[in-house]
Amino acid sequence: MSAGDDGQPSVLFSDRQEIPVDEAGLRELAARTLAGMGVPASELSVSFVSEEEIAELHVRYMGEEGPTDVLSFPLGDDAGGIAVLGDVVIAPAVAARNNPEVEGELRLLLVHGILHLLGYDHEEDEERAVMWELQERYTGMRVP
Repeated sequence: MSAGDDGQPSVLFSDRQEIPVDEAGLRELAARTLAGMGVPASELSVSFVSEEEIAELHVRYMGEEGPTDVLSFPLGDDAGGIAVLGDVVIAPAVAARNNPEVEGELRLLLVHGILHLLGYDHEEDEERAVMWELQERYTGMRVP
């Protein structure tokens, strides 16, 4: 899938870990989320990585020890009218520990990462409420 004259997003996947992921379903979810958020002509990179790789990224870029479930690396570039959003990196092994319903957790983490790329955050209660509502809208999953 590539962003082009049709205004559809380009969602690039890299899977560097062992847990199976529903790439087609996640690609559709990413495209639907981007269109719903008003950025259909966009490029997004999504990587599924091992626990070790995300732990290394977590230390290198966030200064925090240990693995996490998702990291977002915004680019915010504009290439000829196409928004180059950045990278969402997800660790399915960590997601599996967070929620035994791994597919649903991966969907939630993907949308969560995309929202971070679009400038959403959850540090304050009001911001969190907005972000959680958007996550629920696109995934159908409620976050406590």
